Amino acid sequence: MPLIALGLNHLSAPIDLREQVAFDSDSAPQALAELTRLDGVDEALILSTCNRTELYCSVAAGAEAAPLRWLHQHYDLPGGRLDEFLYRHEESEAVRHMFRVATGLDSMVLGEPQILGQVKDAYRLARQAHTLQAPMERLLQNTFAVAKRVRTDTRIGAHPVSVAFTAVRLVERLFTDLRGATVLLVGAGETIELAARHLVDKRVPRLLVANRTLENAQALATRIGGYAVTLADLPQHLAEADIVISSTASRTPVITRAMVAAAIARRRHRPMFLLDIAVPRDIEAEVADLQDVFLYSIDDLRQVIDAGLRSREAAAREAEAIIDLQVEHYMAWRRALTVDNPIVALRTRAEAQRDEVLAKARALIAAGRSPDEAMTYLANTLTSKLLHAPSARLREAALKGESDLLHAAGRLYGLGTHDDTP
Repeated sequence: MPLIALGLNHLSAPIDLREQVAFDSDSAPQALAELTRLDGVDEALILSTCNRTELYCSVAAGAEAAPLRWLHQHYDLPGGRLDEFLYRHEESEAVRHMFRVATGLDSMVLGEPQILGQVKDAYRLARQAHTLQAPMERLLQNTFAVAKRVRTDTRIGAHPVSVAFTAVRLVERLFTDLRGATVLLVGAGETIELAARHLVDKRVPRLLVANRTLENAQALATRIGGYAVTLADLPQHLAEADIVISSTASRTPVITRAMVAAAIARRRHRPMFLLDIAVPRDIEAEVADLQDVFLYSIDDLRQVIDAGLRSREAAAREAEAIIDLQVEHYMAWRRALTVDNPIVALRTRAEAQRDEVLAKARALIAAGRSPDEAMTYLANTLTSKLLHAPSARLREAALKGESDLLHAAGRLYGLGTHDDTP
Protein backbone atom coordinates (compact mmCIF):
# COMPACT_ATOMS: atom_id res chain seq x y z
CA MET A 1 0.00 0.00 0.00
CA PRO A 2 1.33 3.48 -0.83
CA LEU A 3 2.50 5.65 2.06
CA ILE A 4 1.22 9.21 2.34
CA ALA A 5 2.07 12.07 4.70
CA LEU A 6 -0.58 14.76 5.06
CA GLY A 7 -0.31 17.78 7.32
CA LEU A 8 0.04 21.45 8.08
CA ASN A 9 2.73 23.26 10.03
CA HIS A 10 4.05 26.65 11.15
CA LEU A 11 5.03 27.49 7.58
CA SER A 12 1.77 26.52 5.89
CA ALA A 13 -0.93 27.48 8.38
CA PRO A 14 -1.63 30.17 11.02
CA ILE A 15 -1.78 29.22 14.67
CA ASP A 16 -5.56 29.63 14.93
CA LEU A 17 -5.98 26.88 12.32
CA ARG A 18 -3.24 24.66 13.73
CA GLU A 19 -4.87 24.63 17.13
CA GLN A 20 -8.19 23.56 15.60
CA VAL A 21 -6.68 20.29 14.34
CA ALA A 22 -4.30 19.52 17.20
CA PHE A 23 -4.36 16.12 18.92
CA ASP A 24 -3.16 15.35 22.43
CA SER A 25 -2.19 12.04 24.02
CA ASP A 26 -5.76 11.52 25.24
CA SER A 27 -7.49 12.06 21.90
CA ALA A 28 -4.88 10.44 19.63
CA PRO A 29 -5.67 6.74 20.38
CA GLN A 30 -9.34 7.10 19.42
CA ALA A 31 -8.38 9.14 16.34
CA LEU A 32 -5.92 6.45 15.26
CA ALA A 33 -8.59 3.79 15.64
CA GLU A 34 -11.01 5.84 13.54
CA LEU A 35 -8.40 6.32 10.82
CA THR A 36 -7.61 2.63 10.45
CA ARG A 37 -11.31 1.77 10.33
CA LEU A 38 -11.62 3.79 7.11
CA ASP A 39 -11.88 1.69 3.96
CA GLY A 40 -8.46 1.43 2.37
CA VAL A 41 -6.44 2.79 5.33
CA ASP A 42 -4.16 0.05 6.62
CA GLU A 43 -1.75 1.86 8.95
CA ALA A 44 -1.78 5.23 10.70
CA LEU A 45 0.41 7.47 12.83
CA ILE A 46 -0.50 10.97 14.08
CA LEU A 47 2.22 13.50 14.91
CA SER A 48 0.83 16.58 16.64
CA THR A 49 3.06 19.25 18.18
CA CYS A 50 2.90 23.00 18.78
CA ASN A 51 4.10 23.54 15.22
CA ARG A 52 2.45 20.78 13.20
CA THR A 53 -0.28 18.18 12.83
CA GLU A 54 0.57 15.36 10.44
CA LEU A 55 -1.09 12.10 9.45
CA TYR A 56 1.07 9.26 8.10
CA CYS A 57 -1.02 6.51 6.52
CA SER A 58 -0.64 3.45 4.32
CA VAL A 59 -3.58 3.59 1.91
CA ALA A 60 -4.94 1.43 -0.86
CA ALA A 61 -5.32 2.72 -4.39
CA GLY A 62 -8.44 4.85 -4.60
CA ALA A 63 -8.45 5.66 -0.87
CA GLU A 64 -5.83 8.42 -0.98
CA ALA A 65 -8.37 11.14 -0.12
CA ALA A 66 -9.89 9.27 2.85
CA PRO A 67 -7.55 10.65 5.58
CA LEU A 68 -8.19 14.26 4.51
CA ARG A 69 -11.97 13.76 4.47
CA TRP A 70 -11.72 12.15 7.90
CA LEU A 71 -9.71 15.09 9.29
CA HIS A 72 -12.38 17.56 8.19
CA GLN A 73 -15.15 15.39 9.63
CA HIS A 74 -13.31 14.67 12.88
CA TYR A 75 -13.08 18.39 13.66
CA ASP A 76 -16.41 19.30 12.05
CA LEU A 77 -14.74 21.56 9.49
CA PRO A 78 -16.40 22.56 6.22
CA GLY A 79 -15.21 20.53 3.26
CA GLY A 80 -12.07 22.04 1.75
CA ARG A 81 -11.38 24.29 4.77
CA LEU A 82 -7.84 22.93 5.15
CA ASP A 83 -6.98 22.45 1.49
CA GLU A 84 -4.93 25.61 0.89
CA PHE A 85 -2.91 25.09 4.07
CA LEU A 86 -2.06 21.41 3.67
CA TYR A 87 0.98 19.73 2.20
CA ARG A 88 0.94 16.18 0.93
CA HIS A 89 3.82 13.76 0.26
CA GLU A 90 3.69 10.25 -1.17
CA GLU A 91 6.01 7.25 -1.00
CA SER A 92 9.70 8.31 -1.04
CA GLU A 93 8.80 11.97 -0.45
CA ALA A 94 6.70 10.96 2.57
CA VAL A 95 9.68 8.98 3.91
CA ARG A 96 12.01 11.92 3.30
CA HIS A 97 9.58 14.25 5.06
CA MET A 98 9.43 12.05 8.16
CA PHE A 99 13.23 11.85 8.30
CA ARG A 100 13.51 15.64 7.94
CA VAL A 101 10.92 16.24 10.64
CA ALA A 102 12.58 13.88 13.13
CA THR A 103 16.01 15.44 12.59
CA GLY A 104 14.71 18.99 13.10
CA LEU A 105 15.28 20.06 9.50
CA ASP A 106 11.61 21.01 9.13
CA SER A 107 11.36 22.78 12.50
CA MET A 108 10.86 26.47 13.17
CA VAL A 109 14.20 26.41 14.98
CA LEU A 110 16.49 24.50 12.61
CA GLY A 111 17.89 21.40 14.26
CA GLU A 112 15.88 21.66 17.50
CA PRO A 113 16.13 18.34 19.36
CA GLN A 114 12.70 18.10 21.03
CA ILE A 115 10.91 16.99 17.90
CA LEU A 116 12.58 13.56 17.98
CA GLY A 117 11.04 12.88 21.39
CA GLN A 118 7.67 13.97 20.03
CA VAL A 119 8.00 11.55 17.09
CA LYS A 120 8.83 8.78 19.57
CA ASP A 121 5.73 9.68 21.58
CA ALA A 122 3.62 9.47 18.40
CA TYR A 123 5.17 6.06 17.65
CA ARG A 124 4.39 4.83 21.18
CA LEU A 125 0.74 5.89 20.88
CA ALA A 126 0.38 4.23 17.46
CA ARG A 127 1.89 0.99 18.77
CA GLN A 128 -0.45 1.01 21.75
CA ALA A 129 -3.38 1.57 19.38
CA HIS A 130 -2.13 -1.30 17.14
CA THR A 131 -2.23 0.88 14.01
CA LEU A 132 1.26 0.02 12.73
CA GLN A 133 2.32 -2.95 10.66
CA ALA A 134 5.70 -3.99 9.26
CA PRO A 135 6.17 -1.18 6.68
CA MET A 136 5.59 1.74 9.06
CA GLU A 137 7.17 -0.07 11.99
CA ARG A 138 10.33 -0.36 9.91
CA LEU A 139 9.99 3.27 8.80
CA LEU A 140 9.88 4.52 12.38
CA GLN A 141 12.90 2.44 13.40
CA ASN A 142 14.80 3.82 10.41
CA THR A 143 13.68 7.32 11.35
CA PHE A 144 15.18 7.04 14.82
CA ALA A 145 18.41 5.63 13.40
CA VAL A 146 18.66 8.47 10.84
CA ALA A 147 18.04 11.12 13.51
CA LYS A 148 20.74 9.61 15.71
CA ARG A 149 23.21 9.49 12.85
CA VAL A 150 22.52 13.11 11.86
CA ARG A 151 23.11 14.20 15.46
CA THR A 152 26.31 12.19 15.62
CA ASP A 153 27.79 12.90 12.19
CA THR A 154 26.90 16.58 11.69
CA ARG A 155 27.00 19.75 13.77
CA ILE A 156 23.25 20.26 13.56
CA GLY A 157 23.11 19.97 17.35
CA ALA A 158 26.26 21.95 18.10
CA HIS A 159 24.34 24.92 19.51
CA PRO A 160 21.67 24.93 22.26
CA VAL A 161 18.54 25.34 20.16
CA SER A 162 14.96 24.58 21.11
CA VAL A 163 11.62 26.32 21.28
CA ALA A 164 12.28 26.86 24.99
CA PHE A 165 15.71 28.39 24.36
CA THR A 166 14.32 30.68 21.67
CA ALA A 167 11.46 31.69 23.98
CA VAL A 168 13.93 32.80 26.61
CA ARG A 169 15.88 34.71 23.96
CA LEU A 170 12.68 36.58 23.07
CA VAL A 171 12.03 37.32 26.75
CA GLU A 172 15.56 38.74 27.05
CA ARG A 173 14.86 41.11 24.18
CA LEU A 174 11.57 42.26 25.69
CA PHE A 175 12.62 42.68 29.32
CA THR A 176 15.36 45.07 30.31
CA ASP A 177 16.88 43.07 33.16
CA LEU A 178 15.86 39.49 33.90
CA ARG A 179 17.78 39.59 37.18
CA GLY A 180 14.99 41.71 38.62
CA ALA A 181 12.07 39.77 37.16
CA THR A 182 9.51 37.34 38.51
CA VAL A 183 8.66 34.68 35.92
CA LEU A 184 5.56 32.51 36.06
CA LEU A 185 5.88 29.19 34.21
CA VAL A 186 2.57 27.52 33.38
CA GLY A 187 2.92 23.79 32.79
CA ALA A 188 5.49 21.25 33.96
CA GLY A 189 6.46 19.40 30.78
CA GLU A 190 9.77 19.24 28.97
CA THR A 191 9.42 22.60 27.19
CA ILE A 192 8.69 24.46 30.42
CA GLU A 193 11.51 22.68 32.25
CA LEU A 194 13.98 23.60 29.50
CA ALA A 195 12.80 27.21 29.65
CA ALA A 196 13.16 27.15 33.43
CA ARG A 197 16.74 25.92 33.22
CA HIS A 198 17.63 28.65 30.73
CA LEU A 199 16.05 31.23 33.05
CA VAL A 200 18.05 29.89 35.99
CA ASP A 201 21.19 30.33 33.87
CA LYS A 202 20.09 33.96 33.33
CA ARG A 203 19.88 34.34 37.13
CA VAL A 204 16.18 35.11 37.29
CA PRO A 205 15.61 35.58 41.04
CA ARG A 206 12.03 34.25 41.35
CA LEU A 207 10.30 31.48 39.43
CA LEU A 208 6.72 30.35 39.97
CA VAL A 209 5.54 27.04 38.52
CA ALA A 210 1.82 26.48 37.98
CA ASN A 211 0.43 23.13 36.92
CA ARG A 212 -2.87 21.28 37.09
CA THR A 213 -1.20 18.63 39.24
CA LEU A 214 0.49 20.22 42.25
CA GLU A 215 2.89 17.29 42.71
CA ASN A 216 4.32 17.82 39.20
CA ALA A 217 4.65 21.55 39.82
CA GLN A 218 6.42 20.89 43.13
CA ALA A 219 8.81 18.41 41.53
CA LEU A 220 9.88 20.95 38.88
CA ALA A 221 9.98 23.82 41.37
CA THR A 222 12.29 21.77 43.59
CA ARG A 223 14.68 21.12 40.69
CA ILE A 224 14.93 24.80 39.73
CA GLY A 225 14.59 26.47 43.13
CA GLY A 226 11.12 27.85 42.41
CA TYR A 227 7.72 28.01 44.07
CA ALA A 228 4.80 25.74 43.05
CA VAL A 229 1.10 26.58 42.71
CA THR A 230 -1.88 24.92 41.07
CA LEU A 231 -3.70 26.22 38.01
CA ALA A 232 -6.65 26.93 40.28
CA ASP A 233 -4.44 29.40 42.17
CA LEU A 234 -3.36 31.30 39.05
CA PRO A 235 -5.71 34.27 39.58
CA GLN A 236 -4.13 34.90 42.99
CA HIS A 237 -0.53 34.74 41.70
CA LEU A 238 -0.76 36.19 38.19
CA ALA A 239 -0.20 39.77 39.39
CA GLU A 240 3.21 38.76 40.81
CA ALA A 241 4.52 37.87 37.37
CA ASP A 242 6.45 40.28 35.18
CA ILE A 243 6.78 37.52 32.59
CA VAL A 244 4.52 34.52 31.92
CA ILE A 245 5.62 31.58 29.77
CA SER A 246 2.89 29.01 29.20
CA SER A 247 2.98 25.57 27.60
CA THR A 248 0.34 23.07 28.71
CA ALA A 249 -1.62 20.36 26.90
CA SER A 250 -4.96 21.97 27.73
CA ARG A 251 -7.56 22.04 24.95
CA THR A 252 -8.94 25.36 26.28
CA PRO A 253 -7.20 28.54 27.53
CA VAL A 254 -5.95 28.41 31.10
CA ILE A 255 -5.36 32.20 31.28
CA THR A 256 -8.32 34.39 30.37
CA ARG A 257 -8.67 38.07 29.51
CA ALA A 258 -10.51 38.66 32.79
CA MET A 259 -7.69 37.09 34.80
CA VAL A 260 -5.04 39.25 33.13
CA ALA A 261 -7.16 42.40 33.40
CA ALA A 262 -7.50 41.85 37.15
CA ALA A 263 -3.77 41.15 37.46
CA ILE A 264 -2.70 44.27 35.55
CA ALA A 265 -4.97 46.39 37.74
CA ARG A 266 -3.36 44.95 40.86
CA ARG A 267 0.06 45.69 39.33
CA ARG A 268 -1.01 49.33 38.86
CA HIS A 269 -0.37 48.90 35.15
CA ARG A 270 3.23 47.83 35.41
CA PRO A 271 3.77 45.98 32.08
CA MET A 272 3.34 42.23 31.79
CA PHE A 273 4.92 40.10 29.08
CA LEU A 274 3.11 36.86 28.22
CA LEU A 275 4.56 34.24 25.90
CA ASP A 276 2.19 31.46 24.86
CA ILE A 277 4.10 28.57 23.25
CA ALA A 278 1.24 26.07 23.42
CA VAL A 279 -0.96 24.79 20.59
CA PRO A 280 -3.89 24.95 21.23
CA ARG A 281 -3.13 28.29 22.88
CA ASP A 282 -3.14 28.61 26.67
CA ILE A 283 -3.87 32.35 26.74
CA GLU A 284 -6.97 33.93 25.26
CA ALA A 285 -6.12 36.00 22.19
CA GLU A 286 -8.20 38.92 23.56
CA VAL A 287 -5.53 39.44 26.23
CA ALA A 288 -3.55 41.30 23.56
CA ASP A 289 -6.17 44.07 23.61
CA LEU A 290 -5.34 45.07 27.19
CA GLN A 291 -3.16 48.09 27.87
CA ASP A 292 0.31 47.46 29.33
CA VAL A 293 0.06 43.79 28.35
CA PHE A 294 2.27 42.32 25.64
CA LEU A 295 1.18 38.92 24.35
CA TYR A 296 3.31 36.79 22.04
CA SER A 297 2.54 33.40 20.50
CA ILE A 298 4.80 30.65 19.28
CA ASP A 299 4.71 32.12 15.77
CA ASP A 300 6.47 35.24 17.08
CA LEU A 301 9.55 33.12 17.82
CA ARG A 302 10.46 33.38 14.16
CA GLN A 303 11.82 36.84 14.91
CA VAL A 304 14.50 35.49 17.20
CA ILE A 305 15.92 32.40 15.53
CA ASP A 306 19.38 32.47 17.07
CA ALA A 307 22.68 33.58 15.58
CA GLY A 308 23.92 30.00 15.09
CA LEU A 309 21.58 29.54 12.17
CA ARG A 310 24.26 29.84 9.50
CA SER A 311 26.42 27.07 10.95
CA ARG A 312 23.37 24.84 11.37
CA GLU A 313 22.41 25.44 7.74
CA ALA A 314 25.78 24.02 6.68
CA ALA A 315 25.16 21.02 8.91
CA ALA A 316 21.67 20.73 7.45
CA ARG A 317 23.13 20.21 3.98
CA GLU A 318 25.17 17.31 5.33
CA ALA A 319 22.06 15.94 7.01
CA GLU A 320 20.10 16.10 3.75
CA ALA A 321 22.74 13.90 2.07
CA ILE A 322 22.42 11.33 4.86
CA ILE A 323 18.64 11.42 4.54
CA ASP A 324 18.70 10.98 0.75
CA LEU A 325 20.75 7.80 1.11
CA GLN A 326 18.56 6.38 3.86
CA VAL A 327 15.39 7.13 1.89
CA GLU A 328 16.76 4.96 -0.93
CA HIS A 329 17.59 2.16 1.49
CA TYR A 330 14.11 2.18 3.04
CA MET A 331 12.32 2.36 -0.31
CA ALA A 332 14.38 -0.58 -1.60
CA TRP A 333 13.26 -2.59 1.44
CA ARG A 334 9.67 -1.47 0.91
CA ARG A 335 9.72 -2.50 -2.76
CA ALA A 336 10.76 -5.98 -1.63
CA LEU A 337 7.44 -6.27 0.21
CA THR A 338 5.37 -6.53 -2.96
CA VAL A 339 2.67 -9.19 -3.20
CA ASP A 340 4.79 -11.18 -5.68
CA ASN A 341 7.79 -11.34 -3.37
CA PRO A 342 8.40 -15.00 -2.38
CA ILE A 343 9.40 -13.93 1.14
CA VAL A 344 5.92 -12.56 1.75
CA ALA A 345 4.25 -15.61 0.20
CA LEU A 346 6.46 -17.99 2.22
CA ARG A 347 5.73 -16.23 5.50
CA THR A 348 1.99 -16.00 4.77
CA ARG A 349 1.77 -19.72 4.01
CA ALA A 350 3.87 -20.67 7.06
CA GLU A 351 1.71 -18.55 9.37
CA ALA A 352 -1.46 -20.11 7.96
CA GLN A 353 -0.05 -23.60 8.54
CA ARG A 354 1.00 -22.65 12.04
CA ASP A 355 -2.47 -21.35 12.90
CA GLU A 356 -4.13 -24.49 11.50
CA VAL A 357 -1.93 -26.88 13.48
CA LEU A 358 -2.14 -24.79 16.65
CA ALA A 359 -5.95 -24.83 16.50
CA LYS A 360 -5.93 -28.64 16.20
CA ALA A 361 -3.49 -28.97 19.11
CA ARG A 362 -5.76 -26.84 21.28
CA ALA A 363 -8.71 -28.98 20.23
CA LEU A 364 -6.85 -32.09 21.42
CA ILE A 365 -6.37 -30.54 24.85
CA ALA A 366 -10.02 -29.45 24.96
CA ALA A 367 -10.97 -33.07 24.15
CA GLY A 368 -9.05 -34.33 27.18
CA ARG A 369 -5.71 -35.30 25.59
CA SER A 370 -2.62 -34.46 27.63
CA PRO A 371 -0.65 -31.25 26.95
CA ASP A 372 2.43 -33.36 26.19
CA GLU A 373 0.54 -35.32 23.53
CA ALA A 374 -0.81 -32.09 22.02
CA MET A 375 2.66 -30.53 21.92
CA THR A 376 4.11 -33.63 20.27
CA TYR A 377 1.36 -33.51 17.66
CA LEU A 378 1.97 -29.79 17.07
CA ALA A 379 5.75 -30.18 16.66
CA ASN A 380 5.60 -33.20 14.34
CA THR A 381 2.71 -31.94 12.19
CA LEU A 382 4.05 -28.41 11.83
CA THR A 383 7.49 -29.71 10.87
CA SER A 384 5.96 -31.97 8.25
CA LYS A 385 3.79 -29.21 6.79
CA LEU A 386 6.62 -26.67 6.63
CA LEU A 387 9.06 -29.09 5.02
CA HIS A 388 6.72 -30.96 2.69
CA ALA A 389 6.78 -28.62 -0.32
CA PRO A 390 10.54 -27.81 -0.30
CA SER A 391 11.41 -31.48 0.36
CA ALA A 392 9.28 -32.66 -2.57
CA ARG A 393 10.80 -30.05 -4.88
CA LEU A 394 14.37 -30.95 -3.84
CA ARG A 395 13.71 -34.68 -4.44
CA GLU A 396 12.45 -33.79 -7.89
CA ALA A 397 15.56 -31.65 -8.49
CA ALA A 398 17.83 -34.52 -7.43
CA LEU A 399 16.11 -36.92 -9.86
CA LYS A 400 16.41 -34.40 -12.70
CA GLY A 401 19.99 -33.49 -11.89
CA GLU A 402 19.18 -29.82 -11.19
CA SER A 403 22.41 -29.19 -9.27
CA ASP A 404 21.97 -25.38 -9.27
CA LEU A 405 18.76 -25.66 -7.27
CA LEU A 406 20.33 -28.15 -4.85
CA HIS A 407 23.32 -25.86 -4.28
CA ALA A 408 21.00 -22.85 -3.83
CA ALA A 409 18.98 -24.76 -1.23
CA GLY A 410 22.14 -25.63 0.64
CA ARG A 411 23.18 -21.98 0.75
CA LEU A 412 19.66 -20.82 1.67
CA TYR A 413 19.37 -23.17 4.65
CA GLY A 414 23.06 -23.14 5.64
CA LEU A 415 23.51 -26.86 4.99
CA GLY A 416 26.54 -29.00 4.33
CA THR A 417 29.54 -27.27 2.76
CA HIS A 418 27.52 -24.31 1.59
CA ASP A 419 27.48 -22.42 4.88
CA ASP A 420 30.27 -20.18 6.20
CA THR A 421 30.65 -21.90 9.53
CA PRO A 422 34.32 -22.81 10.26
